[in-house]
Amino acid sequence: MYAEVQSKPMRLCHDTLERLCPFYHRWSRMYGNIVLYWHGSDPKLVLSDPDMIKEILLKTGECFERPDPNPSSKQFFGEGILVSKGDQWAVHRSIANQAFKMERVKSWIPRVIDSTKTMLFKWEDENKGVDEFEIEVSKDLHDLTSDIISKVAFGSNYEEGKAIFELLEQHYHLVTLSIRSVYFPGFRFLPTKKNRERNRLEKKTSELIRRLIEDSYKSEQNSKNLLSLLMSSHKFINNETQKLSLDEVVDECKNFYMAGRETSATSLSWALFLLGINQEWQSKAREEVLGVLGPNAPPTSKTLGDLKLMNLILQETLRLYPNPGALVRQVNKRVKLGNVDIIAGTQLYLSITSTHHDTKLWGEDALEFNPMRFVEPRRDSPPYFPFGLGPKYCVGQTLALLEMKVILAMVLQRYSFVVSPTYAHAPMLLMTVTPQYGMQIIFRRL
Repeated sequence: MYAEVQSKPMRLCHDTLERLCPFYHRWSRMYGNIVLYWHGSDPKLVLSDPDMIKEILLKTGECFERPDPNPSSKQFFGEGILVSKGDQWAVHRSIANQAFKMERVKSWIPRVIDSTKTMLFKWEDENKGVDEFEIEVSKDLHDLTSDIISKVAFGSNYEEGKAIFELLEQHYHLVTLSIRSVYFPGFRFLPTKKNRERNRLEKKTSELIRRLIEDSYKSEQNSKNLLSLLMSSHKFINNETQKLSLDEVVDECKNFYMAGRETSATSLSWALFLLGINQEWQSKAREEVLGVLGPNAPPTSKTLGDLKLMNLILQETLRLYPNPGALVRQVNKRVKLGNVDIIAGTQLYLSITSTHHDTKLWGEDALEFNPMRFVEPRRDSPPYFPFGLGPKYCVGQTLALLEMKVILAMVLQRYSFVVSPTYAHAPMLLMTVTPQYGMQIIFRRL
């Protein structure tokens, strides 16, 4: 079904469920909103009921847990925060919470600005002498967010960090294939082409990260980059001191790469797309940016807080094109959700896209771009899960939203833009919702 929907683009609209989750799109019309299917020997229950999804996410760690990745995926994630459980997850999460405190994230704004300027200078150099030019922004935005997370993670060693992320990107594409495949016990030991490549990438990546860690140990600088924070000892509520092992630091670097690079880059691609096809909203956003920042001043932590409309635009972008598309949990003991009795071991596929696009929840205009729907949060606001919910919500969401605001504001200061006629609308779910054929945008200097 995935191969079928990805064989051609779709019409230009935001009704993306058929492409992002084709099996649920088809089966829910045949069997209703709760569908049971089998993935190899594992039962999977697909849900889109917002109350059920909310209960599952809020009780993750109690009745529900992230499923164990298959061994081919585990090689990439290791014991990192995206897959760890129990006490190990609690330690990793506490350290991550300290690393991503708001004040620390604000201190990274100059690094985000420097990286964004580099991308914008590149656009200018490549398009000298023309007022209008086309760019496939998806690739450039991935390069940009890689540069940012490299600087945030490795400080002055961000060039070396780039080499690591290039390896991780190659490994990431192999991971997406393994997640959709049924895993046969022992398969990872077979000397297939993909397995040999996974092993090579894992070995090389670990070597480079360990080298950076060793360099950081030798350095006398008390750096506040992410790597140094992961390597530090931390005290918790019970006054117990915890420190990650070298292998755990390596795994966390991989996990933060995947989350930090993908979420911001893909969301920015969709934000440019939505503003490119909704010129009135683009004009309003630019008017706000120029009113707050002027034509040349870079954003600061204070001025970013004054970009109220920008917040609404990003919220609506994440509603129409939620990064995860879907979340997966596993029942660790027999539970009852609504009137459904679920046995232990069942995997739950939570269709975030269905919930975010539901006209019963969001109104008849649920599939239209309307940032004003977020202007006055109500007590009965529809369920909204762009970064998850509950104890395992995305720890890096503060950094992701901040860098999206900085980058979008700096683009709006310099350019007006439209979606190119060469763009083919084809949202595709890998680990995030990404444009299958790239995002072609035509820019015009102001």
